[in-house]
Amino acid sequence: MDNSENIDRMSTLSQVMNTLSERGIKREFRMNEACEMKFENSDKNYQPSDLTIIKTYRFEGESDPDDNAVLYVLKDSAGNIGMMIDSYGADSNYPGEKFDEFLRDIPVKESDEFNF
Repeated sequence: MDNSENIDRMSTLSQVMNTLSERGIKREFRMNEACEMKFENSDKNYQPSDLTIIKTYRFEGESDPDDNAVLYVLKDSAGNIGMMIDSYGADSNYPGEKFDEFLRDIPVKESDEFNF
């Protein structure tokens, strides 16, 4: 997890997801097979400029490099906040380079609101 001072309190992906859910962040942004970024239960097709990464959490498996994951907290231009999860390393949740390109183009403005 990015915030090393709290690593003992909240060190797993599921713990962070549960805390986000308690704060009302339950929906996910996902890239579909057509390489369109969608907000869960929405038809809107997002461009990188429509989103901002407001927090990034990194998780590393203790014994298996395949257990590496990143959870992004994203905010869209309408103020909706959701999460996006991606494994990293050899395997990604999203095949191809489109996801990586999309992710690189999303502006980052980290918020202390999600330091827990």
